[in-house]
Amino acid sequence: MIEVKDLHKSFGDAHILKGITTTFEKGHTNLIIGQSGSGKTVFIKCLLGLFTYESGSISYDGKIFSQLSEDQKRDLRSKIGMVFQGSALFDSMTIAQNVMFPLQMFTKMSKSEMEDRADFVLKRVNLADAHHKMPSEASGGMQKRVAIARAIVNNPQYLFCDEPNSGLDPKTAIVIDNLIQEITDEYQITTVINSHDMNSVMEIGEKIVFLKNGHKEWEGSKDTIFKTDNEAVTDFVYSSNLFKKVRRMYLEENQ
Repeated sequence: MIEVKDLHKSFGDAHILKGITTTFEKGHTNLIIGQSGSGKTVFIKCLLGLFTYESGSISYDGKIFSQLSEDQKRDLRSKIGMVFQGSALFDSMTIAQNVMFPLQMFTKMSKSEMEDRADFVLKRVNLADAHHKMPSEASGGMQKRVAIARAIVNNPQYLFCDEPNSGLDPKTAIVIDNLIQEITDEYQITTVINSHDMNSVMEIGEKIVFLKNGHKEWEGSKDTIFKTDNEAVTDFVYSSNLFKKVRRMYLEENQ
């Protein structure tokens, strides 16, 4: 579990995060949503330890990040998997080499052990025959699955995904959502997803944190989001006629 308490972050005179307090549970898909400029990218970078913050705290299973030694921080980073928005695969490496990269950084596995582990996770994301392909030979959806395989190859306790469905068609986006959900359940990972995709919110949003102007405006689940009267949330989530219709039907059925 990740616990955030009264988190503040500024850049010069710009106060970006304004006292955010929330928790992200183990074995759940936790989504951070909000408009551009709401602070969600800065928030996830603070969670990852990429940005320092002025006040507040972030703790990983009871261990406060700012109080850890450099060795302890390195150990924690070895337990974090990251899926970047553009997949961020190394063009000069094969898919298998991309997946093995974290093992080379954080473990002392032999080459054969790393190859076996890469083989296992590639099969888990349904890419059993892709080992020797180059990233340029893979579709956008395949690249995202490679990125997920790389993120879980080191058996992480925490998984962060930055806009994992960016640039994907709706059908492929659903495949990626379901894969992230399955892996979270299967390995009981604390998964945090930065997303603007409302389909993802409604599909896998077990915990949703909605940011507005650096504040935590609302939090709940994909079920309770239908019931909220928070105007900022409804304006953001139900900006399309389709989602307005879905919400209206849900409320009528549950009156």
